[in-house]
Amino acid sequence: MSSAHASLPEGRYGRSADERADRKLRIAGVVLGVLFLGLLGWFGWHYVVADKLSAEVIKFDVVSDREVQMHLEVRKDKDATGSCTLRSRAEDGAEVGRKDVRFDGPRTRIDEVVSIRTTARATSAELVGCTER
Repeated sequence: MSSAHASLPEGRYGRSADERADRKLRIAGVVLGVLFLGLLGWFGWHYVVADKLSAEVIKFDVVSDREVQMHLEVRKDKDATGSCTLRSRAEDGAEVGRKDVRFDGPRTRIDEVVSIRTTARATSAELVGCTER
């Protein structure tokens, strides 16, 4: 008995539709991969190089119904100047205090306790963000 061979002769009728689709998917994958790596590199450069002023809240204490003290650690370049915005909130989420703190001078690491006056009793304090000038 002989078995019938059902496939087409190799290379006789050009590429199959599956091979063309696979090639397009590979090209799309490479393009998306390159875009992703470029975006990842841009975010990494911005985080490491371009960010000359950053801060972190170490802790906060509610001193009274009208005051919150926040322990803030700031890292900056020697020549950078800027400010950080701090905010305190009441239990219902309403903002009860806000303060902009300016940082300049040659020090690169500043460890400071900042007092925020509030209009009502605060239950939390947070760092909104820092900007360079």
